[in-house]
Amino acid sequence: MERIALEELKAHLMATNEEYRGLASQHSEFAHKLDELEALPHLTDQEQLEEVRLKKLKLRLKDQMEAIVSHSRAQQVA
Repeated sequence: MERIALEELKAHLMATNEEYRGLASQHSEFAHKLDELEALPHLTDQEQLEEVRLKKLKLRLKDQMEAIVSHSRAQQVA
């Protein structure tokens, strides 16, 4: 039950929260770029640096998205 409520909240935020939607879009874009890099048979040093950079950026976006979710959940309870 808890998982469904969380997914519903995320869907609601995607529909109503511009900041959350923008973060999710960037997260998806970085994930796509990472998929492209990881599909290559061999990464150059530059590509390896880019892979690390994208992973860090993606994680930061996820943290920001989770903060919005947590804040929204707290508002629902209050």
